[in-house]
Amino acid sequence: MTSSTVDEAEIAKFQAMADEWWDPNGKFRPLHMLNPCRLDYITSQIAAEFDRDLRVAQPFQGLRLLDIGCGGGLLAEPMARLGATVVGADAAERNIPVARLHAEQSGLEIDYRHTTAEAMAAAGERFDVVLNMEVVEHVADPLAYLTACHDLLNPGGLMICSTLNRNAKSFVVAIVGAEYVMRWLPKGTHEWQKFITPDELYDLLRRAGMDPVDRKGMVFNPVGWSWSLSARDLSVNYVTASVRRG
Repeated sequence: MTSSTVDEAEIAKFQAMADEWWDPNGKFRPLHMLNPCRLDYITSQIAAEFDRDLRVAQPFQGLRLLDIGCGGGLLAEPMARLGATVVGADAAERNIPVARLHAEQSGLEIDYRHTTAEAMAAAGERFDVVLNMEVVEHVADPLAYLTACHDLLNPGGLMICSTLNRNAKSFVVAIVGAEYVMRWLPKGTHEWQKFITPDELYDLLRRAGMDPVDRKGMVFNPVGWSWSLSARDLSVNYVTASVRRG
């Protein structure tokens, strides 16, 4: 498997944590806490773009969806339950058997693959939706990676992309707070200089051939110990929606 954007040092970090994906109190606790907020945004954007009614049992039936950087399947599984035909791809090989086993135990059919966005695009794979969540800050070449994600979409297809803003607050919260104080993540999980500002991401998306249509902050409330979406506060975690042109 070859790729121009995979950062082997970043992949090694997640390989080491692969067996803990489905432990809500383990190393991926922050993602388990964030997941309801992510799903709220993802489902609302897909429903709006493809005119789907979220009140029905499987509103995403007929849509082919890729979860790139799928990890253990925290997003792939709810997408499958909502009726989408789901492919989960990850460059960290050890994540795949963990995801496959959990999907099997959950009675879900999900096509999990150890591969990259570039390899899938080169093979001619195409999707209606690409979920690209908390991945772009871990790749070696963000523009090349986002271009590959663009190539994986059908014309008019939707990409949801989330990452971390780069500023003093995100350093304090995501690095010092999450890794050193709260110890939610192993030290060194994130590299602050790889974080991407919302304006930088919008620019990268446009250069990759996407039309950004929305962005929201994902804000942690330490009192309620919960996450929520914000139209104004994109200072740390944020998520975007963009559509492939033509």
